[in-house]
Amino acid sequence: MYIKRHAEAAVRELEKMFGAVLVAGPRQVGKTTMLKEITAGIDYVTLDDPIIQAGAREGSGTFFKDNPPPVFVDEVQKAPELFPQIKIILDREQKKGQFYLSGSQQFQMMKGVSESLSGRIGLVTLLGLSLRESRGIDFTTPFLPTEDYFSARRKQLAEVSYDDVWTTIHRGTMPELASNPAFDWSLFYGAYVRTYIERDVRELTEIGDTVKFTRFMTAAAAATGQLLNLASLARDVGISQPTAERWLAILVASNLVYLLQPYSNNITKRAVKTPKLYFLDTGLAAYLTRWNTPDTLKNGAMAGAFFESFVISEVLKSYYNRGVLDPPLYFYRDKEMNEIDLLIEDGGTLYPLEMKKHADPQKRDIEAFALLDKISGVKRGEGGVICLYDNLVTLKDRDRVIPIRYI
Repeated sequence: MYIKRHAEAAVRELEKMFGAVLVAGPRQVGKTTMLKEITAGIDYVTLDDPIIQAGAREGSGTFFKDNPPPVFVDEVQKAPELFPQIKIILDREQKKGQFYLSGSQQFQMMKGVSESLSGRIGLVTLLGLSLRESRGIDFTTPFLPTEDYFSARRKQLAEVSYDDVWTTIHRGTMPELASNPAFDWSLFYGAYVRTYIERDVRELTEIGDTVKFTRFMTAAAAATGQLLNLASLARDVGISQPTAERWLAILVASNLVYLLQPYSNNITKRAVKTPKLYFLDTGLAAYLTRWNTPDTLKNGAMAGAFFESFVISEVLKSYYNRGVLDPPLYFYRDKEMNEIDLLIEDGGTLYPLEMKKHADPQKRDIEAFALLDKISGVKRGEGGVICLYDNLVTLKDRDRVIPIRYI
């Protein structure tokens, strides 16, 4: 059963503006399924097929004679030789919506996209199912903790119980797992990790030791929600720091890991400069770190980090699904260890947010928000605590208790 994806609207908008549209995202999040839904009736070709891939790489000049546009090319990163050919055709024909492309790497890492197709291609990042999508909510406005947002959002809400949240965090957001409740979680992610390393990782680099790379993924999953510490990751796995940096870049390029950047301006000299690491699919992170049931996860030492990672992923999806490539998301931490989990910048205003896995937020949870009032040139907007409380209520002044179902 096809689950309607919010990113469909972004693709349909971009196809009217550009000759090509590329949807990038991790393996198994539904890129192909969504694009097949959008492109029903036009030719489809996948470069996962080794014969077709070889033909595309060795005979790129004739590939689109055999597969004339409009055409959907799946796993396009496997034949970067096609990008210059797409440019030639688009410049000659001057038509919109001719090429639909998917790839399991970030477009910045796809050799040829930025070089050949700048100004000719619309880009969308697709992650796993959002809570909105999995519960059939049509609301597509990116999350922002303002009165206007909440007024619109409360018209389309689904019940999400405490246990539902932890089941979703543990099971992850892959469409195949969501559509098939009987699928074994452990078998699915075991196969996912093997396929990811054998296909995607080997395309990006020669990793040599696949066992150590799997251990590196596990160490990164165990560090979700923490400040990035490459030296510690390298030490845990027994690799050099340059290798750890290269392997982390692979996880980021594969859209499995997101690095949330610290907020800074010319005034915030005391702010840290290190990003925070988040695993974007909490189900995969739970599998790697051996939290084998929702109950052990929600009662375990990493429950807060997993809840925070899940919220960051949900907020990201709300922006990515609208076609926002680089969402204005940051965090704040200074050298006195004062921290704000998430800052959303919009129209020159910063909206501060905390994430707490409990259901009884207190005013002390938002004490750090006052730091923003001391930064010259910064305007602070509404904020709040995203948590597992049931109702949207005022906590203090402009700051609210925000149930997770409002994201």
